[in-house]
Amino acid sequence: MTGTTQERIAAIYRAESRRVLATLIRLLGDFELAEEALHDAFAAAMVQWPKDGLPDNPRAWLVSAGRFKAIDGLRRRARFDGVAAELAGRADPATDPGDEADVGDDYLRLIFTCCHPALPPDARVALTLREVCGLTTEEVARAYLAAPSAIAQRIVRAKAKIRAARIPYEVPERRDLPERLDAVLRVIYLVFNEGYSASSGETLTRPDLSGEAIRLARALGDLLPEPEVAGLLALMLLHESRRAARSTANGDLVPLEDQDRSRWNADLIAEGTTLVEGALSSRRFGPYSLQAAIAAVHAEAPSAADTDWPQIVGLYDILLRATRSPVVALNRAAAVAMRDGPAAGLALIDALLADGELGDYQPAHAARADLLRRLDRRDEARAAYERALALTGQEPERRFLSRRLASLAD
Repeated sequence: MTGTTQERIAAIYRAESRRVLATLIRLLGDFELAEEALHDAFAAAMVQWPKDGLPDNPRAWLVSAGRFKAIDGLRRRARFDGVAAELAGRADPATDPGDEADVGDDYLRLIFTCCHPALPPDARVALTLREVCGLTTEEVARAYLAAPSAIAQRIVRAKAKIRAARIPYEVPERRDLPERLDAVLRVIYLVFNEGYSASSGETLTRPDLSGEAIRLARALGDLLPEPEVAGLLALMLLHESRRAARSTANGDLVPLEDQDRSRWNADLIAEGTTLVEGALSSRRFGPYSLQAAIAAVHAEAPSAADTDWPQIVGLYDILLRATRSPVVALNRAAAVAMRDGPAAGLALIDALLADGELGDYQPAHAARADLLRRLDRRDEARAAYERALALTGQEPERRFLSRRLASLAD
């Protein structure tokens, strides 16, 4: 196999594997079976595509190959296994797998399936992030500030519940959408977060994830035009507008205060600002719209020095009352530091760390280290940077923190 063919198959895997999996789950009716079928399909592609060339529609080819391999395996097991016989009948190859539009909608269908109210709230989001969006168990655990082993158990139990309760694979009726909306919004938000700032790896961002989250939010907005859906989309667009300025040509991290704002995407800012204004004017907005409002204040400032920090702190005050989130409290503390000085922000962060919830949360230690550096408390800053480095799995962030740590030795 040529390097070029390998690279193209790898690129197709990154771009299409989760959508192929979503369609295979619809066709086969079982998570584990669909995951096996996905891997079998790509294994077949690695053998066949270098000889025959890439198909015109790689996604459809992979769905078809995975489906037929799964059905062949089920038929061989059917005489010994009643569950396999039932699945084989449900996955009858005479059934039309659907056109391209159906396949595109499978991703949203599967998210709603995983966010079914019969599942415990914490399991809904964890399952969806792991099985639908392709985040690792460790990445999901980071989003929850939880141990990977605990997240893995939630996921196993949720998949068993879907199978046992025969939860249908469908977007629910419009009257049933609101009760699942909070979980679906949280899934999309956490997928975007992992795409906007990857928890590990060689790159700062994962544009495939942030792009998919934005696409899902647009599709959800078409399905359910609620203010908070628009608020979430606005938040993601406003953050995504900064992506080109967030790293150097070498992939190094550029902090917000040092970014070249002429590289921010004006079209995304304009769309996001319009959406958040509409959400806020509805008087039915929630935490995503408030976060989008904060992002809009940043977007309208010509420089970091010209940012309206009092307004941002005021918005964080409202958001914190609505969410009681320690991460929101941390972000508020950083804003207070910009408004009132690093000592004021440091006192708030120290209080949060004393509470214990953010003890292993890397951004808390990185923010504390930065404020200590600004206060010229070098020994304490070094210790905080070392703690942040120990919790960092992303290489651009590691390089940035290492440079800051080295600067304290000068």
